[in-house]
Amino acid sequence: MAALSDFDLGTLESQFQQWGLKAAHARPLLRRFYDADGCLDYADLPLDEFGRSTLRTLDRQLPPRQSKILYRHASGDATTKILIGFTGGGAVESVLMPAYRPDRAAGCVSSQIGCAMGCDFCASTLAGFERHLEAGEIVEQYLHLRALAAGAGRRLATLVFMGMGEPLHNLPNVIAAIQRIAHPETGALGWRQITVSTVGIVPGIDELARSGLNVHLALSLHAPDDETRSRLVPVNRRWPVQEILAAGFRYARITGRVLNIEYCLMRGINDSPLQADLLAHLVGGRGAHVNLIPYNPIGAGLSGKVYVRPEAVEVESFYQRLRLGGVVTHVRRPRGNDVSAACGQLAGAIR
Repeated sequence: MAALSDFDLGTLESQFQQWGLKAAHARPLLRRFYDADGCLDYADLPLDEFGRSTLRTLDRQLPPRQSKILYRHASGDATTKILIGFTGGGAVESVLMPAYRPDRAAGCVSSQIGCAMGCDFCASTLAGFERHLEAGEIVEQYLHLRALAAGAGRRLATLVFMGMGEPLHNLPNVIAAIQRIAHPETGALGWRQITVSTVGIVPGIDELARSGLNVHLALSLHAPDDETRSRLVPVNRRWPVQEILAAGFRYARITGRVLNIEYCLMRGINDSPLQADLLAHLVGGRGAHVNLIPYNPIGAGLSGKVYVRPEAVEVESFYQRLRLGGVVTHVRRPRGNDVSAACGQLAGAIR
């Protein structure tokens, strides 16, 4: 059975007409649903606004939401990871991170249950791919995080699609979810507050550019040379480094957004001076922004290899070489890694 979170205004108006209800009731119902962060009880809606028969039909035909928080784990740095279970089966992890401003927070949502990309340093792929998330299931992650932020006296100000799964492999549902999350009449987050991350699905990057959403794009590069990247990110064998960078810069030109490049540093794998110089050669002076992410441990990857985070001095050396090469860059401070909530650690199970 569909839930209210599965509908935008147009599709809900059409559904109301099929049920013999007033289409005009769809807009205020959606407004109340999003204002309540999805915690809507039809019994509390005013009879004089919606009518008894409408509320009876809604209660019978359309549950407001299709998910619940199964588990919550708070980090020592106040990052909170939640495990969200769906009535359609399966569960994903989402993360709320306090911002440096005391009244703001950032959220991280998943787009799939599991992941098929096979990146060797990421926990999300260890159990394989289960299924795509529906748009409403993605929306409900946002609403859970927004309610969690409000309970901590913060406003959820930004959202990244950097959780479990490859967003561009589930692009229709991701686009539909973003439209509801960002639109001022529903989630009201705003388009510029959203970032979509990808390992480099070139057709998906181009389709996202054509969508007109103009959200930010983050490209998970992790190595500047094809030999290293193909070991870490198998999709590189289909779309090598030069192709995905070209697609990323096309996206930047079309949307006017700065291309974000994610680079997870692993000792002895992708952190050499030569690799720093090659990365600087590829992206320096082109308006890209490189996020250096010291590796967050997950144990053995799919290949059985155990990766190691570089020492702070090694991270600093890589960072400085990029700066000397004209690259705008910064080192991302680990958040929530003590509860397996940091980049690369989400797995969709209680750990």
